[in-house]
Amino acid sequence: MNTARVMAVVPHRRPALLVDRIVSVEPRRRLVAQKAVTVAEPAYGRLGEEPADEDLAYPFGTLLESWAQCAVALACWEEPNPEVGKGKVVLLSQVRDARTLTPVYPGSVLVHEVTVVRDVGDTYLVTGRSTVDGEPVLEIGQVTLALRPADALTAAAGASVPTTDERS
Repeated sequence: MNTARVMAVVPHRRPALLVDRIVSVEPRRRLVAQKAVTVAEPAYGRLGEEPADEDLAYPFGTLLESWAQCAVALACWEEPNPEVGKGKVVLLSQVRDARTLTPVYPGSVLVHEVTVVRDVGDTYLVTGRSTVDGEPVLEIGQVTLALRPADALTAAAGASVPTTDERS
């Protein structure tokens, strides 16, 4: 399942899309995906004239975001949501015990694994890890994902934002 299939499930788009391929999926249970790390990614900005002087380790936040997008794909697999603002929106509400084990560098292919620990209606508790060449590089203790109707979220946000008349 290539990038087009990933984009049919989640709302992320380039350059923010950090999943290249879904290798396998068991809806509401488990997902395995891949992400090739390259120096052409926005996370690296512009490399200087001498790349040896640059720290090319993939940023932790970007690594975690890539894994989290896989968790979103698993949560949305049966009800895809490729458009923000429609259908159900996935809210990531908690990340516990996430840690990197070794740096990831350009040229690596990340293999993300996401497993559902608990499924409570539209809320998921998931765990997982990422590997490169079979070696663990990221461990996730637990992430909480909640699927909520987009219209309810926008209505709630609109109700709490004062209008121009109310501010004066």
